[in-house]
This record gives sequence, C-alpha cells and structure tokens, in this order.
Amino acid sequence: MSKNNLERMIKLAEEFFEAKSDPLQITVTEETMERLRRIHPATMTEKTDEDGPIAWMLLIPTTHEVMQKFISKKINEQQLLDATPLGANYDTIYLCSALVLPEHRRKGLARELVSKAISSIRKDHPIKYLFYWPFSNEGNGLAVAMAKKFKLPLYERKS
Repeated sequence: MSKNNLERMIKLAEEFFEAKSDPLQITVTEETMERLRRIHPATMTEKTDEDGPIAWMLLIPTTHEVMQKFISKKINEQQLLDATPLGANYDTIYLCSALVLPEHRRKGLARELVSKAISSIRKDHPIKYLFYWPFSNEGNGLAVAMAKKFKLPLYERKS
C-alpha cells in the first residue's frame, strides 16, 4: 500500500520548499512548532482524513516592523520568526506556506485553512496587512484571494 499521508506531506514539503538546504527558510521542528503555538494557536492548521493530513498551512502573525524588514530582505524567514515578539499586539500576518496532497488539490482546502486561521487571529489582534514570499502560482493566487477576502493590503517579498 502507499505511504501514509504524513510521510507524503513531509516529502512534499521537502521537495517543494527545500528548506533543509536553505538556511533562509524556517525548518519546522518541535521547537519551531512550540514557538509558533506560543505566538498564536492558529499559526499551524491541518485537515486530515483517515490516513492523516491531506492539507497543512503555516502563517505567522507579527508586527509591521518585522514585516518591513522581511519584505526589504533585511532579515530572512527564520529571522522573521525569531524577531516576532511573544505576546505582542500583532498587526500583520505572514502567509508562510500551504501544502495540499495532489489528489486533494483544487477543492479549496488551502483557502479554507488559511481563512479560518486569519479569522481566528483577527479575533485577538488588529490585523491590517498580509505579506508573503511567493514560491508558486498557486501560492500567489492564495495570497491574493486572502487579501481580497479580508480586504487587506498584500505585500510581497521579491525573490
């Protein structure tokens, strides 16, 4: 039988983002996940079926100052996470990543997960901006759709 969904999702993330070989990106470890949960419980979300995760997303609420440093390339993605103060009044959200297993794509799962996470964070923080670092056309489309849905300006880090 095929690998379980978790193994497939990890492999997909490694292939797509190549984070392990790119020190500029966040590598998701137990320590990273704990920090993300401390920033806000909605930073990581997944949708599962009986075989495990079929879609997963990560976003980071942060400050306007941290966003400006990131989009102007003064800091990298890992430094963005490290520079995000715990317990702050966050006004921006970094749309970090969304992954969906191939057979579950084009069903709106990433939009659903990201939308729920942004809504949850907005209950606790006065979010005024979204930003992202594009890796794919689908990621671009998702970022634009979320900015439009929430009527927020969208900023992009150019590669």
